Amino acid sequence: MAENDWESFIASCRSRKEQAQQQLREVEMLIKQTSTEVERLVQRNARAASRVRQVEAQLDTVPREDLKSAYNALISNQQRLFTMRGQLEKLQNDKEHLTSLIELCEQITGFAEGGITPTAQKAGRVSRQPAEDLVIHVIEAQEAERLRLSRQMHDGPAQSLTNLVLQAEICEHLFDRDPKRAKTELAELKESVISTFHEVKSFIFDLRPMMLDDLGLAPTLKRYAEGLAENGFDGLEMTITGRDRRLAAYQEVTIFRVIQELIHIGRQYGHASSIKVNVEMEEHEIKVSVEDNGTGFELDEELSTPDAQQMGLPTLRKRIEMLGGTITFRSSPGTGLHVSFSLPVEEAEEE
Repeated sequence: MAENDWESFIASCRSRKEQAQQQLREVEMLIKQTSTEVERLVQRNARAASRVRQVEAQLDTVPREDLKSAYNALISNQQRLFTMRGQLEKLQNDKEHLTSLIELCEQITGFAEGGITPTAQKAGRVSRQPAEDLVIHVIEAQEAERLRLSRQMHDGPAQSLTNLVLQAEICEHLFDRDPKRAKTELAELKESVISTFHEVKSFIFDLRPMMLDDLGLAPTLKRYAEGLAENGFDGLEMTITGRDRRLAAYQEVTIFRVIQELIHIGRQYGHASSIKVNVEMEEHEIKVSVEDNGTGFELDEELSTPDAQQMGLPTLRKRIEMLGGTITFRSSPGTGLHVSFSLPVEEAEEE
């Protein structure tokens, strides 16, 4: 990077920091407003739940329409509360992202204000390479991952837990009045709890599979395939060859995440019914191929097509190339998606 380019980059960081600080102030104001709304809805929910209990205590005399109205009001309020809590969670994630961005910009500008420039780097005083693209990539990758997890939590376990609370309240009020119906409701509640438990386990595995730390890449990939089969997707064929061994932690995480994301892309975007994953664990290199029978997409070599951008393929390429690997994508409408990548690896140091 030339001296003028470096100065332009630092000026851009300062400008981005000011923008982020303004956005942070706006987000903090929205968090305050949303928190107030959540508190108000919590109080309203308590009143709605109390009304339902009053109506249930008079089931024999209360008109059916009043009973229906009380339940509808409770459910509507809980849905609104759930939505607002999801919004609050997203705003809090935005706050964390903006705070991290501000800190990162401060580190970069502080680095420059310390007198370290590309010229100094070439003179051998500093070995750090200016990393504008890397900084942008890290920020975008973090935010994309947070958004994905937030949506997954919002649409999955959080919604299920809200329903469990409502079912539990119904059971509670039926014990004395209608034991037979209470027993039926409890059986349904039990099934819902089991389902939610598996949902939460799956969410935790996606967030950070503990097996990856304890047992390594190969066992984690096999367990991931088994988990998909248990959840109804039996079209994944996972083949792992070569000497199974522990790799550096950052390499295991990268390989697992890329394979996981490619499987997700095949199912979510390509609607694939069959996905083949082949992992070759060679002495100094890992070779991986992922092939699905999905609908396929329009791709170009630069991955600049809307399909590639939407699926995050450029981000996957950056992940692999940042670690010295190579990755290729092949696809067209009707041909599925074919991805191959290789990564130089090193064995984990023994403790």
